[in-house]
Parts: sequence; C-alpha cells; structure tokens
Amino acid sequence: MRDPLRNLLRADPGVADPLGRHATDAHPGIGDEREADKRADSELDLLGDLQDRLWAERRRAVLLVLQGMDTSGKSGVIKHVGQALNPHGVAVKAFGAPTGEEQAHDFLWRIRRALPAFGQVGIFDRSHYEDVLVVRVHDLVPPDVWGRRYDAINRFEEELAGFGTTVVKCMLHISYDYQRERLMARLENPAKRWKFREGDIEERRLWTAYQEAYADAVRRCHSAAAPWYVVPADHKWYRKWAVARILVETLQEMDPEHPKPDLDVEALKARLASPD
Repeated sequence: MRDPLRNLLRADPGVADPLGRHATDAHPGIGDEREADKRADSELDLLGDLQDRLWAERRRAVLLVLQGMDTSGKSGVIKHVGQALNPHGVAVKAFGAPTGEEQAHDFLWRIRRALPAFGQVGIFDRSHYEDVLVVRVHDLVPPDVWGRRYDAINRFEEELAGFGTTVVKCMLHISYDYQRERLMARLENPAKRWKFREGDIEERRLWTAYQEAYADAVRRCHSAAAPWYVVPADHKWYRKWAVARILVETLQEMDPEHPKPDLDVEALKARLASPD
C-alpha cells in the first residue's frame, strides 16, 4: 500500500532546509508521467465526488493555498483541479499587489473577505504569505512589522481550523534553472509573451532572498492545524497530480456526507406516480 502523499510532501520545519526534503525535479509517490496520466481521470472523479459531498453537507470548507515563485505553475494547477470541481462549490481568488483600500486595513483584511463559504473549496493563487515574502524581500515594511505577522498568520489559521475550514498549503518548489527555461519559453512563444514582465529578470536576482523567506514562512507557520506541503514542481505533470492528490487525501480524511433528510420516500414516490 502506498504511503499517503501528504506524508511524503509534508514539510519538516525542524530541519536546516525545510524546502529541501525532495529535489525540485523529483516525483515522490508516483513512478512517472505515464502512471500519473493513467490515474488522472479516476483521481479527478474521486475529487469531484468528494467536493459534491462537501457542497451538499455545507458544514465545513477547504482552503487550498498555492504559493511559489513566478512560473511555478499555480495557474496550471488551478486549471487541472478545476476540471473536477463543480463551479458552484469553488471560490478562486488571485492576490496581487494590495489596492489603496486594502493597504488601509490590516494585512489579513483582504484575505478574510475572500474566504470560502461552508461547502466550498477555496483556492488562493498567492495569499496572506505575500506579506512575509514580497514585503520582506523588497523591504516594503520594517522587519519588526513583517516579523510579527508569522504569529498573526498562525493565530488566523488556527481560527479557521477551529470553525471548520481545513487549510491546505502547497508551496510549488521549482529550481532557478527551471524558471529560466519557463521565462525563455514565454519570450519565444508569441501567445505567451503577455505573461512576461521586464521586472521578472530583476526578481530573479533576488532568488536567494526569496528562498530564505519561503524557508522561514514554512519553518514558522507549519502547524498541525495548517501544515505546509512542499511540492517538487519542475515537472508540470507531477505538480498537477500531486496537488490534486493532496486535496483528495484531505477530503477523504474529512469524509463529508450527503445530508439525510427525514423523508417518507415511498409515500413521496407514490404521490409523484399518481395522476394529477
């Protein structure tokens, strides 16, 4: 019997490099792309069934947090997972630079406004972690400000778990060389050039600072209530399969159930079958 993928990818905040459990081109939990392709349909069908039960139950929610460097594949993962999900039960939110209104509030204000309702699977493309990543690397606020945010995030995620939202945090971990390949591919493909910004090159020069910031975010905000999963993401096929599988395992553990209304089924069937 296979080890649950969550066990294989769960971060260990106690080690020197909490991002380094697996190489970025590794594929723990599955043999190769062909095996992933064979399992994809059944995995997505299972995910769809579990989400349907969650939506019908309406007592809990799931929040999938996707973080990663540019080109790590967050959008592709959302598209893949989205194939299985009923749009009525999904809430997707992408977080960019905060607006003026958002800057006038606590950093978690905009996050709280985007949380999934009970019955939904919420997906965040970037998240509250930007406020201990980008702001730290670019020195947008003083260290004592972003340093306090780790504890605020932990309290926030424990609060979510306490009232019924299961938080699933996936860091899509790519290599420096892989990012160069993907950025180059964007430049070479006219249909993808819109994704490229000149600032992407400047951001690459901050790679080491970002890796240190990610390592600290995993180290300081990994908990039983909201664990981090570090997903090797140099292979598109693997990161898509892995995140979908993590969601399946999470929902299986939650075991949502369809409601059981108190109905006299036979009497209702008889009424439906009778002439008007």
